[in-house]
Amino acid sequence: MTDPMILSGSLNDIEALRSQLIAGSEKVQQQTISELAELQSAGLDILMEFLLQRRENPATWIDGKAYTALYNCNLPAVQEFLQTNFPQGVIPLTSEREIDYAPLQKLLASQDFQAADQMTLQKMCELAGEDAIKRKWIYFTEVESFPIADLQTINKLWLVHSEGKFGFSVQRELWLRLGKNWESLWAKIAWKNGNNWTRYPGEFIWSLDAPKAHLPLSNQLRGVRVIASLFAHPAWSADSKK
Repeated sequence: MTDPMILSGSLNDIEALRSQLIAGSEKVQQQTISELAELQSAGLDILMEFLLQRRENPATWIDGKAYTALYNCNLPAVQEFLQTNFPQGVIPLTSEREIDYAPLQKLLASQDFQAADQMTLQKMCELAGEDAIKRKWIYFTEVESFPIADLQTINKLWLVHSEGKFGFSVQRELWLRLGKNWESLWAKIAWKNGNNWTRYPGEFIWSLDAPKAHLPLSNQLRGVRVIASLFAHPAWSADSKK
């Protein structure tokens, strides 16, 4: 028979974690989500409740981390919950050109960042049109015509599923802080080591252990012009929601 004192202590611990998840700082919430995921049933119930309570508000990477913990759980009840309440994840998959971003969402939720990076380029080729789809890369001039909504969808997916570490907006903000110095940016995000470019794919870090802004690659093997066009896009203007 379970000792009532032990059971009481466990319940108190779970309630403490619930309070931390709701009212804690982002750092506390980040750690609490990991702890709740390890508790299985009781912890996962709290994570599901947490996501439901926040559903009406714009998703942050905290929502993404909670969703990812649930998404990668094999319990049927959890998968049914996600399918019923978050069939497309926590980010609206908005597209002005009817691009399907569900495959990208699923890869990022699975934390398969290498495949997600390849899918990101594929989706940008779809935005650019048939010629880009055939050649499998994009011209910087094609970026200029990308819809704001689509770039924001791609960016938000990366942001919320990487604990805020990855995304075009993260790269752009760092670039601005570095005085728009490309060489400083390449070194900071580990795309270059000294005079040597990081070799694709083996030398890139396809996990959250990577430096901030390391991903997505933004077609970096073709020089600065594509990423410069991405950074100049109006999707990141003060009048646009990131």
